Amino acid sequence: MSEIIIRPDDPESADAVWCLEQYYALLSEAMGTPFEVSKSLDPDRNALRPPLGGFWVARLDGAAVGCCGLKGDGSETGEIKRLWVAETTRGQGLARRLMAEAEDTARTLGMTRLQLDTNRTLTAAIAMYHRLGWTEIPAFNEEPYADHWFEKQLS
Repeated sequence: MSEIIIRPDDPESADAVWCLEQYYALLSEAMGTPFEVSKSLDPDRNALRPPLGGFWVARLDGAAVGCCGLKGDGSETGEIKRLWVAETTRGQGLARRLMAEAEDTARTLGMTRLQLDTNRTLTAAIAMYHRLGWTEIPAFNEEPYADHWFEKQLS
């Protein structure tokens, strides 16, 4: 049986870009309208790279099956961005593993709080955030595609 491997990656690598395209397609399908990256608060790719943040790609037999970004700006607050898991690997805890990688890195970078925003159509993600100890908060940004905002204090 093959194992899913999660490794840091550059947010502009071929696999990362492919994962992000899959994420945008999933959002478009879920919302019933095109997700336009240019209208979104898409993070500066440098904020998803060390020493500010990080980006991870999960692979199964060498093929990308998931991704997650940690956006940082040098402050104690980071933001989870672009969490995506391929449909073929859902239900195996991969999203939780990607979130754990981001949280561990955030702690290493001195972050004490993480935030994220999400769309109301991503009900499984919203349920997972609640299970993982995230708390819904008022909007912290003006992301046009977001309907829910969350925060988690890191210990």
